[in-house]
Amino acid sequence: MLGSVKSVLGRHNGRSAHRLMSTTPPIVSHMPPCDFVPKKYTGPSKDRIKQIRGTNLTPALKPMTMYREPMYINQGHKQYLYDIDGNRYVDMFCGVSTIIAGHCHPRIEEAAAEQMSKLWHTSNIYCLPPLHEYAEKLASKLPDPLKVIYLVNSGAEANDLALLMGRLYTGCMDTMVLKGCYHGASGATMGLTALSTWYFNYPSAITTHKLTTPDPYKGPWGGKGCRDSVVQTDRQCNCAPGRCEASENYVNEVKDSLKYCAPQGKMGPYFAESIMGVNGIVQFPKGYIKGAAEAVRARGGVVIMDEVQTGFGRTGDNFWGFQGHDVVPDIAVMAKGIANGFPMAAVVTTKEIASVMDSAIHFNTFGGNPVGCAMASTVLDVIEDEKLQENARELGSYYLMGLAKLRDQYEIVGDVRGKGFMMGIELVTDKDSKTALPKEQTLDILDDLKNMRLLCGKGGVAGNILRIQPPLVTTKADVDYALGCFDLAFANHRDRQSKQEAQFGEERKAHASM
Repeated sequence: MLGSVKSVLGRHNGRSAHRLMSTTPPIVSHMPPCDFVPKKYTGPSKDRIKQIRGTNLTPALKPMTMYREPMYINQGHKQYLYDIDGNRYVDMFCGVSTIIAGHCHPRIEEAAAEQMSKLWHTSNIYCLPPLHEYAEKLASKLPDPLKVIYLVNSGAEANDLALLMGRLYTGCMDTMVLKGCYHGASGATMGLTALSTWYFNYPSAITTHKLTTPDPYKGPWGGKGCRDSVVQTDRQCNCAPGRCEASENYVNEVKDSLKYCAPQGKMGPYFAESIMGVNGIVQFPKGYIKGAAEAVRARGGVVIMDEVQTGFGRTGDNFWGFQGHDVVPDIAVMAKGIANGFPMAAVVTTKEIASVMDSAIHFNTFGGNPVGCAMASTVLDVIEDEKLQENARELGSYYLMGLAKLRDQYEIVGDVRGKGFMMGIELVTDKDSKTALPKEQTLDILDDLKNMRLLCGKGGVAGNILRIQPPLVTTKADVDYALGCFDLAFANHRDRQSKQEAQFGEERKAHASM
C-alpha cells in the first residue's frame, strides 16, 4: 500500500507532499473501493450551519470540532462517513468509539424500524418484552455474579448510578479513581473524572482520591514488558519472568492511599477504565487492576469497571475489557457501542449490591426503551454472527504492528499502544524528552489526515494523542489505507519542521551579518 502511495506522490514533479494537501491529495485515489452512493444533501449551507452552531448551540461545542474547518457530515455507511459535498471518509473514530457494528447496519436499522412500527415508548412501568429479552441476553454475556441490570441513557448517567450504588452498599463515601480517567462530565461524575480539561470550578470531587496513572510509557514506573499488547514501550525492564515491578509499585500506591486517606477499616468504590479512552488509550501494567481490586476489597470497598469504550469485543481477545485483567468487578458500566449509536447505557451488578436500591424509589423514564432494546439486542447478534470481535483481535494486532513501524521511523511518534481496535499514537517533540507535541502541530497532522479522507480522534490532557477506535467492521484494506495516511502525515510534518528550521537558520545568519 505505502509503496503505491509513494509512487503516486513521485509523479507530481517533486512538489512537496504538504503543498499537495491544498487540493485533493493523490493518496485519496487509493481509498478502498466502495459502491455505496450517498443521498444528495439538501439541508442548510455550511455558512448557515456555522451560524446556528454559534448562536443556538452551547459554546462548549467549539473545541469539539476537531479541525480548523469543521466537518459537515451527511450520511454514514459501514466504516465510512460522507460529508455534505459527497466526499467519503474512512472513519477510524466511529462517533467516539460508539458505532461498533458500523454506520447504518441494515440488521440494526431493520430491528429499530420494526419496533418503531409497534411501540416507541411507555417506560418500564409496564412489562415490555424487548426490555426483558434484552436483559436476559446481555446477562448471558457477563460472568457470574453480574446478572442484575439497570438500563439508563448515557455513560455518565450509568457511572453516576454506579457511584450511588457503590457508596450505598459500602456505607462509605470515599472513592478512588486514577489521574487521567474519564467517567463523565455531569455534576457528580465530573468528580470522578481526573482531566483538568473537563473540569469546571464546581465542588464535585469531595471524598474522591486520585491515584497516579499507571502508565508504562510516561508514568514513574514502566518497562518494555508491562502491557498486554503486541506493542510495548521502549523503556528498559529488569523484571524476572512472570513478575511486573511496575505493577507492584502502582498497587503499593493504592495500598498506601488506603492506609492514609480512607476511614479506618472502610473504603467505598474504586473506579477504573479497562483501558483509558479520553486520556489517550493508556494501558496499565499487567496485574495492576487485579492487585488494586484485591487491596480495595480487603478494605471493604467495591470495584467498578468502566466498560463504556472497551466493551462489546472492542479489545479483541475478550468481550469485556475487565476480562483481560483477570478480574470480575462488583459493578460494570457500559454504554456507547451497546446500541450502535442509540442513546443507551447499562449498569450491571450482583443481586446483593442491587438490593441497596430497594431503600427508595429509583426510576428512569427512558431506561429500557423498547426501540433501544431491540437495537441493542441485534448488536449482540451482529457481533457474534459476523465475528466482529475476532476481526478486532486479528486486524487490531496487524494495525498495531504497522503503527509500531511508524514509531520506529518518526521522531514525533513517541509511543504506540493498545489492544484490538482501541489504539493510541502519542505525538511528542522528541523521543527523549517525551514532551507533548504542541497543539498547533497536532492540528496540522489532523488536518492533513482529514484532507486524505481519514478521520481519527485525539486525547490526553495536552491533546497530543491520536485515538484510533474504528467500527469493528473495518477491513484490512481500510487499515492499509490508514497506515499509508499516517505515514504521509508524519512525513509532511517532518518536511514542515525542516523547512521552518532552515528558514530560522537563514534569518539568524542574516541578522548576524547586519
